[in-house]
Amino acid sequence: MFDFIKSIIIGIVEGLTEFLPVSSTGHIIIAESLMKIPGGTVWTKAFMNVFDYVIQLGAIMAVIQLYFHKLNPFSPKKNGIEKQQTWQLWFKVIVACLPAAVIGLLLNDFMDAHFMTPTVVASALIFYGILFIFMEKHNEREDVQPWLTDVNKMSYKLAFTIGLIQVLSIVPGTSRSGATILGAVFLGVSRVAAAEFSFFLSIPVMVGVSILKLGSFFHKGGTFTGMQGIVLAIGFIVSWIVAWYAIKFMMNYIKQNDFKAFGWYRIVIGIVVIILGAFGLLHM
Repeated sequence: MFDFIKSIIIGIVEGLTEFLPVSSTGHIIIAESLMKIPGGTVWTKAFMNVFDYVIQLGAIMAVIQLYFHKLNPFSPKKNGIEKQQTWQLWFKVIVACLPAAVIGLLLNDFMDAHFMTPTVVASALIFYGILFIFMEKHNEREDVQPWLTDVNKMSYKLAFTIGLIQVLSIVPGTSRSGATILGAVFLGVSRVAAAEFSFFLSIPVMVGVSILKLGSFFHKGGTFTGMQGIVLAIGFIVSWIVAWYAIKFMMNYIKQNDFKAFGWYRIVIGIVVIILGAFGLLHM
């Protein structure tokens, strides 16, 4: 029973934090460490490595569900121009994903092996939290206004630049959505458009990473027991449901508010990671 509870808790954490700019990795590290998940017949280290990425696919399904019409170039409700815009949006997403696909593949294992430490995670959480607060303080000036409010009007050059910024998220604790939203807003994209584009970027990025992790797991001879399969399915479904609500909340929130609250929250969580690491409570 406790294995199911663990799966539900991590699914909730993933769903809540994947699309908020607060680092899902940092939160999952805290949750797993406090529950001492590694070990045992179900929560082996190899299974945990796959589990953490596969449940992200559940969160991705929430994006596809919420934005299905906007992302579907075959929708019968769209006219020819709208279908063309949708195809162009997908091409821009692919262009933006290229830097992460290349650099991420080259450095992902190295970063996991050498940068997955409480110090790095906490530093990234706090550093980008400060940047969010600084960004919003800067945006309070009357002469600072976003010049792009529609993702369909984003240029390929801007999409690629945001994709380069997304590469920063390979550092644990940075947050993929946090890096892309922060970079996009600094470049003059509105909060809503920046968040939407960040959601869309997550689809090929996280699907690709999950396939690689699963492929590596099976290539090395890994298999799932029946209990592991059930636990994985529970985490996937919970992550999907919770992410759906988290995305709805975030989009409604940023239409009326800025990102300062997320910045302060990141700083607090970063301090929590430092404290837990100092007391040896984090297992990374």
